[in-house]
Amino acid sequence: MTSFPSGVVDLLRDLIAIPSVNPDGDPGTDRTGELACAEYVADFLTNRCGAETVLEEVLPGRPNVIARFPCERDRPSNRLLLGPHLDTVGVGGMTIPPFGAEVRDGRVWGRGASDTKGSMAAMLWALHEHRDLVPKLDAQILFAGFVSEESGQDGSRDFARRHAEEVDFALVGEPTGMDAVHAHKASWWLEFSTTGRAAHGARPELGDNAILKLVPLIEALEAFARESLPGYDDPVLGRSTLSINRCLGGTRTNIVPDRALLEVDLRATPSLHGADIPALLRQWLDLRGLQEAKIRILGESPVLHTPTAHPMVQRLHHLGSRPITAPWFCDAGWLAQAGIPGVAIGPGSIDQAHTKDEWIRISDLEEGAAFFGKFLRSFAD
Repeated sequence: MTSFPSGVVDLLRDLIAIPSVNPDGDPGTDRTGELACAEYVADFLTNRCGAETVLEEVLPGRPNVIARFPCERDRPSNRLLLGPHLDTVGVGGMTIPPFGAEVRDGRVWGRGASDTKGSMAAMLWALHEHRDLVPKLDAQILFAGFVSEESGQDGSRDFARRHAEEVDFALVGEPTGMDAVHAHKASWWLEFSTTGRAAHGARPELGDNAILKLVPLIEALEAFARESLPGYDDPVLGRSTLSINRCLGGTRTNIVPDRALLEVDLRATPSLHGADIPALLRQWLDLRGLQEAKIRILGESPVLHTPTAHPMVQRLHHLGSRPITAPWFCDAGWLAQAGIPGVAIGPGSIDQAHTKDEWIRISDLEEGAAFFGKFLRSFAD
């Protein structure tokens, strides 16, 4: 670290200035991957917070940052994880310098300011300000900076496999306005494909048009959403949803297409998530004569459903953090699937995430750092 940030704003500016764009999809820059950001965070945790820190490679050149703080108690009552993610979405089309970390109009601007380097800076600054108190708490504190949350969630999945037995409760960094998101739906991204036979566009009768086969497939999926999904309603999270969001087919205007596909975003309540969604859909399509349509899982994120009665959710509520649900998913789902209850929490608004001019209010950032400090102090005698 070449210079020590003098406050949480400077720390966030340092983090934004280090590109950590997820390389999947269209990053909009060749400065991708989380390694440089992970190294900065590890240095800060080690030299400014007093933690024992390691980098655990999850994907080639893309490590999680894992930090363990000293604890003077042999058997602390709580083992707590603070877990923001290191990566950001792409920067293509941004109208501000994505890594400029400008400060103006009472805001910090740049990719990740809201999602979720703001949460990371607030957590890290609270740990720094309380470095002398943390070892004395009735809590063992861990910090994990996760890679690849924006695509595949490989970082939290890897952490859950390696470290689930070390954690009793997780605070996952996301821009929630410092409310505690205790529940969100599962997410399934699915591809449905049809095949046919290519032919010259002048002789379509010699071919078998794969695009036309999408018509009954779309009708069947719409019927599934209309007729089957209401049976899986949840009293907390409401109704599961299915959205057909991408349709691809054909190679040229004058060639009958031999392959076509749909990409579907399905958000599932706990009862639907536990019912083997691909098998349900396969049965639904087969009963409608669509046996040839193939289903492929593109991505999955599990349900988060921590009861509001959980003592840690109640503690957060007592400190001023309202328990709420969210329509999006996050790393907390994979932790929950591994047996780690938790919430998503952090400063800023999800409305600013992924935007062309991403920013966070300085007042919100400072309030977030103060809240995480208050949370730590709540475990002091």
